[in-house]
Parts: sequence; C-alpha cells; structure tokens
Amino acid sequence: MAETHVNDIISSGLEVKGLELIDKRSSVGSLSDNDEFSMEEMHRFLMNSRNIADSPITGSEKFPGSLLKPQFENIRLEESIHDLLIEYYMDTYVDSTFRKPFTEDTPNSVIVLNKANQYGRCQIGAEIFGSIISSRHIKNSFILAKFINRDGNSVDIYPGQIQYFFEHSIYLSSQNLVHTFAFVRWYKAVSSSSIRYHFSINEICNVELWENSFYPISRDTLIPIHNILGRFVPVKYKTSNRINSREYLAVIPVNRKFHLR
Repeated sequence: MAETHVNDIISSGLEVKGLELIDKRSSVGSLSDNDEFSMEEMHRFLMNSRNIADSPITGSEKFPGSLLKPQFENIRLEESIHDLLIEYYMDTYVDSTFRKPFTEDTPNSVIVLNKANQYGRCQIGAEIFGSIISSRHIKNSFILAKFINRDGNSVDIYPGQIQYFFEHSIYLSSQNLVHTFAFVRWYKAVSSSSIRYHFSINEICNVELWENSFYPISRDTLIPIHNILGRFVPVKYKTSNRINSREYLAVIPVNRKFHLR
C-alpha cells in the first residue's frame, strides 16, 4: 500500500523532494529477495504469464529466480515425457525438425536427448513453488496457468499440481538453449459452468469448483515456468441434495507475493 501511494505521488507530476531516499533503503525478510532483481525484470516475467497470446515464451528465457533442491542431475526422463518434450519443441520452433537419438536422420534435424536435471522447487522473486517430489513443500505445488483455448482466441485459467521441475538443453541455431519446465497434472473441468462458478460475491467469481481428478498426460503437461500465473489452495467441497452428493475440488486463488498495479 505504501509503494502504491508513492507511485501515485510520482505519477502525479508534482515536485516532491526526498523520494530518492526510498530506493536506498534495503528490504528485510522475504521482501529482500526482490532486491536481487530489477523492477523491469519482475514486470517482464509476470506480464509473460498474464498475456500468453502477446508474449510467446519458449522456456529458454531468463527468469528472476532459480531452481532449488532436491536436485537430481542427468536423470533419464520417462519415454512418454521424452515424446512430449519433442512434441513441445516441434510446436515451439516450427521452422526446425526434432527427433530422438538413433532414429532416422532427416536434413537439419535436431536431436533431443533423454537427459535432464530434475528439481523439487523453484523460486521466483520472493515466492517458492513446490512439487510432489519435495514432500515438505507439496502445499505450494498447486498452481494456476493460462491456456489459449482451441478456438485460438479465448484464454482460460486452469488449476494443476506440479509433479517436478526440470532443465533440458537442445543445440539449436548454433547455440545451446537451456529450457526450464514444470511437469504439471491439470485438474478436469466440471461439465456445467453453473457448477464451476459456485462461489461468488457481487457477481465476481472468487472460488471455482473443479473435478477432483486429473486430465490424462498430454503435451500441455509440460509448460515453461514463465507461464505460471500463481498458486491456489485446494479444498475438497461436497455438494449434496436429497438424491445424491458429489465431491469437487474448490480452487481458492492465492495472491502473488509480488504485485503489479
């Protein structure tokens, strides 16, 4: 709130002395993590996750944070994940061809190795995202991300749970590109939109209901960490009437620790 008030004063055009002293004060606690990154870096990163149609991301872009332990280097990915990784690169770099090692060679094709560095957590600014392979941080593994729907125009937000993070490298255009991914299982949408938007205040939806089960693993289970929109708290919610009852997953969004106006 204080930062917002200061920004309002600055944008008002009034000549106010002493504001330059604010930038010289160091933050404390979790806020000090943001000092490592410029405002421009954080702004660019968060805008990528919000405007996915206007800010295409490959996953090799720098991000204001780092991957954290538990760490497992040079692991062999499951064959199904390896296939999805090739599919991801084909969709992302449409002018290139990708293939597995020891398969039929095609001109100018890029070999996708089945080796990656796996991580249990990821820090972005002052916020840490967990995964199911880091048992102490499972509660931080529930995330929201935006996807462009099949119509190619509309965008929707989906909840999911991070299974793990990993880094993968490919040699493309005479350079080694390191991509940072999250392997996410996505929750199924309920069949009726009237059920999905179950909780609301003044016609503004705050909590949504989703199926308490995952979609099958597909190409969308691999996303660049840049596409993570935020976290949510999962709560089991049971609806009932005189005939039957059913259990859903209530998705309660959690505000990002770094907020942009």
